[in-house]
Amino acid sequence: MLTRPHSTPQVTEIAYLEPALYAARLRDQPNLTLLETVMRQEHLGRWSFLACNPSATARALDDVQRDLTKNRVETLPGLPPFQGGWAGFISYDAGWAFQGAKHPPAFKPLCPDMIFHRYDTVLGFDHLQERAFIIGPDAAKLEKLLKRKAPPKGPHVIKVWQSNFTRPDYEAAIARTVEYILAGDIFQANITQCFSAEIPQDFDAFAFYQTLRTKNPATFAAFLDYGDLKVASSSPERLVKMEAGHLEARPIKGTRKRDGDPARDAALIAELQSSRKDRAENVMIVDLLRNDLSRISKPGTVKVPILCGLESYANVHHLVSVVEAEARDGLDAVDLIKAIFPGGSITGAPKIRAMEVIAELEQQARGLYCGGIGWLGFNGNADFNITIRTALFSGGKAYVQGGGGITARSEPAAEYEESLTKISRIMEAFKP
Repeated sequence: MLTRPHSTPQVTEIAYLEPALYAARLRDQPNLTLLETVMRQEHLGRWSFLACNPSATARALDDVQRDLTKNRVETLPGLPPFQGGWAGFISYDAGWAFQGAKHPPAFKPLCPDMIFHRYDTVLGFDHLQERAFIIGPDAAKLEKLLKRKAPPKGPHVIKVWQSNFTRPDYEAAIARTVEYILAGDIFQANITQCFSAEIPQDFDAFAFYQTLRTKNPATFAAFLDYGDLKVASSSPERLVKMEAGHLEARPIKGTRKRDGDPARDAALIAELQSSRKDRAENVMIVDLLRNDLSRISKPGTVKVPILCGLESYANVHHLVSVVEAEARDGLDAVDLIKAIFPGGSITGAPKIRAMEVIAELEQQARGLYCGGIGWLGFNGNADFNITIRTALFSGGKAYVQGGGGITARSEPAAEYEESLTKISRIMEAFKP
């Protein structure tokens, strides 16, 4: 049985630097995990976390849940909220099991269903106060590693990409989705295209991430180096957070590209905020998430404090809602993940039928795309992104995916262009 080395971990404050700068110094360490907020604000973008050299690895949430239950500790006040526990990812395709699907599609997997590592020692960043803390029994060892020089960057260029759709085929998939909606089969489905490429032998995935975080700063960014599998994410979307029993989801639905001209940019914002199609799409997913959260929440606690609020990022504007609830007594963060995964904003509604339509039209696994990256702490807290605006490096290939939610009002040509807009900053980061 795994045990927590110390019920009260050692805490060491170190110099505050950008998390990616510290991560660069740990690149030779096993199973590097960087969970970073690059687009910062007081509430949504306050914390980042960095860890390596895990004490254990799990590929099933039940194993993580058992360990967290046995080794529960109280939160140390005044410190970043992830103070040791498990971190990693869940692929979109793992969601079939959580949804109770009897016959999930038999596509060739792009990556494992999930990988979680147990980190007894974590480096946490408070960007509001500009402070950094090493929390855990191996604080001295990690501090020594962090004082080393970072190795030089390698190349991160990939030029030749291949989509799993031609443009006519993608537009036909959108039109078919609209037919399903008009027939009353679904209300909405999220249809995407996947670009893939061979990874050059000297490709430096972390150098790519360093470029990506600059070109597309995001609130829920991440870099994972798990050997043959590496991930560089610049996601703007939270799947769900649990803190002291309080639950929060932040679904994104509704997108417009940004414009360098302030007047045109303001016009695009006004168009997005007044769009009946985009607001209807957002409200549908809010209703789905309210239903998902109600399954594990105290009666009467599910609320929507923000409906279709505006958030602006490097190359897009989004409509973002906030759904909150209070978890029922006796349920933990793993129960929460199982109840809502995969996130409704990247499936559609009703969820299981939308997933079936997605599988029929996309005709391949999604892998980590539209899954979740995050952490589950010994203190009972958790936070996961929805893994969009992300590059996956696995099995000698790189994968980048993009798409959008389809409703009865969707126009195939516009949806194709939106799928390219959403990945444009990622593709720019692959250029020389």
